[in-house]
Amino acid sequence: MTAEGEAGISDTDGHGLDDATALTLLKEGRLDVAGRLVEATNMTLYCSVTNGEHAAACVYKPVRGERPLWDFPDGTLAAREVAAYEVAAATGWRIVPPTVYRDGPFGPGMVQLWIDADPETDLMALMRSRNPVLRRLAVFDAVVNNADRKGGHLLPLPDGHVYGVDHGVCFSVDDKLRTVLWQWRGKSLSREAMTVLVRLEREMERGRLGRRLRELLTAAEVEATWERVKRLISTGVHPHPSEDWPAIPWPPI
Repeated sequence: MTAEGEAGISDTDGHGLDDATALTLLKEGRLDVAGRLVEATNMTLYCSVTNGEHAAACVYKPVRGERPLWDFPDGTLAAREVAAYEVAAATGWRIVPPTVYRDGPFGPGMVQLWIDADPETDLMALMRSRNPVLRRLAVFDAVVNNADRKGGHLLPLPDGHVYGVDHGVCFSVDDKLRTVLWQWRGKSLSREAMTVLVRLEREMERGRLGRRLRELLTAAEVEATWERVKRLISTGVHPHPSEDWPAIPWPPI
């Protein structure tokens, strides 16, 4: 994405920080707006965040800058982004950058660690590939019911790792899975994925994840997420596209 405004903080990309340090930085650090990501639908601000010896670039999406949607309650997208991070963190896969909900210069909103994607990666080739990290993201998207997994929401790194971002339209109680990652539809889930799903189910039932999601989502949305996890465990396969909803977001990139 292109930032409109001041430059000069790209060298504070923080994906080298461990998650605990990054979360503390994002929660407690001083947030200074440097510019706006002009391609984003909702207000998305490129910022620096500093706290003592630590500094990084980050994305700040204030609730007041969210555009109303017909199928998601107003003012809930930032919390959904944080909920998606909580699920991703519980998987142990590090597929969503550290993300918090906090106050900022334009009020409360989501703040997420900025990740410098590899500009040399061909996104069209990546999203058609069978990269094992993408397979993890496909499982994650099925759990959170991601309605907008575009190729542009994939952030590949030079070392081959891939992060996923932009999870504001997740966790609907209705089946809204729309993604460019249908390579594994109908295929058996990997043993690793099954192990992670069993852990998620346990964490949602009586662990921290369930408590945290209930702070961020409605009771019905948490219950629907739990049911999706149990359904994936029961079927043991990646889901097929729904016949009642477009399978691929538009534009796909």
